[in-house]
Amino acid sequence: MDEAQLDAVADWMAEHVPGFGGPLTARKFDVGQSNPTYRLDSSSGAYVLRRKPPGVLLKSAHAVDREFRVQRALRDTAVPVPEMLALCEDDTVIGSAFYVMDHVPGRNIDDPSMPEATPEERAAIMAEMNRVLVAIHDVDIEAVGLSNYGPPGNYYERQLGRWTKQYRASETSAVPDMDRLIDWLGRHLPPEDGRRTLVHGDYRIDNMLFAEDGPACRAVLDWELSTIGHPYADLAGVIMQWQLPPGPEGRGLAGLDRVALGLPSDEAFVADYCARRGLDRIDGFGFYVAFAFFRMAAILQGVKRRGLDGNASNPEKAARLGAFVPRFAALGLEAAQA
Repeated sequence: MDEAQLDAVADWMAEHVPGFGGPLTARKFDVGQSNPTYRLDSSSGAYVLRRKPPGVLLKSAHAVDREFRVQRALRDTAVPVPEMLALCEDDTVIGSAFYVMDHVPGRNIDDPSMPEATPEERAAIMAEMNRVLVAIHDVDIEAVGLSNYGPPGNYYERQLGRWTKQYRASETSAVPDMDRLIDWLGRHLPPEDGRRTLVHGDYRIDNMLFAEDGPACRAVLDWELSTIGHPYADLAGVIMQWQLPPGPEGRGLAGLDRVALGLPSDEAFVADYCARRGLDRIDGFGFYVAFAFFRMAAILQGVKRRGLDGNASNPEKAARLGAFVPRFAALGLEAAQA
């Protein structure tokens, strides 16, 4: 964000954010590949600004207005979210829509293996992650005004169509496993079962902030992919992440001794979720995990495309993430056969 844009933001905040006082400084977070995110500091406190990226964008992508709406709706629920302060849909201010929210202090954990934690600390944080996921799915969407936040109909059929279209629009080379995965998912769509809840769409430990001195979740972040849909998509997304290699790129748990580390097995995490929601079991869970791999592969392909087009928040990281697309497609096929 250049000096002229920062001045424009300060002027806009003076008019739209109660209690705001300048001067204003900004620092861009390394996270937020899709929507660039900045910490703002001023005499009245710390804020966070999240904006659409510049350039030509895929239709319906980078919907910061939806992020703002859902987090404002969740303000008085059991789901921890930052306080939403103001939304700017006027592109003339800094060139794209943005919103401003309170800055929430806390720990961001980008590695689910949590190398510096004790087994007891890891177990407590994973239990909290499970609890918050259930809280999201237990939100009364009618009461908070989100019943029209997503269209009706079969969620997986709708999502498969949407992300296949997005993937084709950003495709840079043929990935045969991705083509096979798309075909398999289309032939194995689960029947509509009536489950319709708020879904986060990208529920991972690195999209959460935790207390500095304990496992309590202070905020769930990055609601860009949220909608009204099927809750198992979020649960499968967690399990999908854990199938990846550990470390800063994969950020998974594959090959680790989870018992020794105090981390739950896939089965234990799913069983805990089912117990909290009063479910006996989840049949055909392999489909949901395969779908999660497919959708993440489509998202990463979009990140790669934006990097090539010069619109990525971090072009170098966009290229690294884009290289994972064939791997995600292959893992999706493995999950489909599990």
